[in-house]
Amino acid sequence: MKLNGRLLVVAMSLVVSVLVPSGLLGRAQDAEHVTPIKSPPTPLPDETATAGVTKYSFIAYGDTRGRRDGIAIQYEHSLIVDSMLEQIKKLENTKYPVRFILQSGDAVAHGQDAKEWNVSFVPLINRLTLEGSVHYFLAPGNHDVSSATTQDAPERQAPLKNYFDALSALIPPDGSPHRLSGYPTFAFGYGNTFVVGFDANIAADEKQFQWMKGQLEALDRKRYVNIIVFCHQAPFSSGHHGGPKVEEQTVVLRNKYMPLFQAHHVRVVFSGHEHLFEHWIEHYTDASGTHRMDLVVSGGGGAPLYFYTGEPNLDDYLKADEASKVKLDHLVKPGVDRGSNPFHYLIVRVDGEKLDLQVVAVDWGTGFQPYRSNSVELTDP
Repeated sequence: MKLNGRLLVVAMSLVVSVLVPSGLLGRAQDAEHVTPIKSPPTPLPDETATAGVTKYSFIAYGDTRGRRDGIAIQYEHSLIVDSMLEQIKKLENTKYPVRFILQSGDAVAHGQDAKEWNVSFVPLINRLTLEGSVHYFLAPGNHDVSSATTQDAPERQAPLKNYFDALSALIPPDGSPHRLSGYPTFAFGYGNTFVVGFDANIAADEKQFQWMKGQLEALDRKRYVNIIVFCHQAPFSSGHHGGPKVEEQTVVLRNKYMPLFQAHHVRVVFSGHEHLFEHWIEHYTDASGTHRMDLVVSGGGGAPLYFYTGEPNLDDYLKADEASKVKLDHLVKPGVDRGSNPFHYLIVRVDGEKLDLQVVAVDWGTGFQPYRSNSVELTDP
């Protein structure tokens, strides 16, 4: 009998959990290290080599932590990976091949536990990098590096090391121009698009903010017509972490990062943290005219699903930005029950300055149409 890739990793993880006594696993845990995710056979080219590229696709999603992390492969996440590989193959010889994947955090349930990375997450991502031959970038979530809000918090150090070990072959190394040394904060350029991933768990960290500001200020905007940002927490959301609830990171993102994103005309911000799908659009005006920023929450990568809890109060945010004539529209609201919010991921197609987005749901969510279809152009009519 021939097993496909997902069934094979599921089978192997179950064999390990059955044959190795739990006591031995527990004693070995202290010495276990996270195995690095393998780099794709054809790594993402140096950004200078792709300067003329204006057409391609990338994938965005988040929140893959599973119910049996450290025991077995992430089952719901494996359904996502199966579908991604199908789409990567389908697009391979088109004008819009998939070139990289952005994951907005919460890879595993307990980032301090190396076994959760090694057993449940890394084998799945190796399928994407090796079988799919695409580069994979992960911005850390609170489950990955703890809920600490400062970079030097003691409880953050062990899970942060595990994150660095897992991503060591994929994110820019310390000392490179597009990496904030010692932080899980980085950037890269591909074609006409510049991507920044940062750690929103420590959104108030001034060093990180100034580094991001410097990256954006130094950009050649004649080349990089699209700026994409991805992180874990969202500036605006209406699920378990949003609605009437306002978390500390949300306040900083609204008050500090959103003005930075406006100043540099960021096109899209991808976030997770909420295990659902929703889409906000912000319009604002500056000396060069009126601009649009899309804020997309995609946390349907396999974690337990959330649902709509209500609209956030944005009065203070809108009042503080009156001079920019900010207007926010909640284009897609999540469903009011978990069954209306399927596991999913996004395919973003880049065609020059034109971006469009397709929501691909899996399992029982197949056929999900949040826009009365499953796709939308990220531009005004």
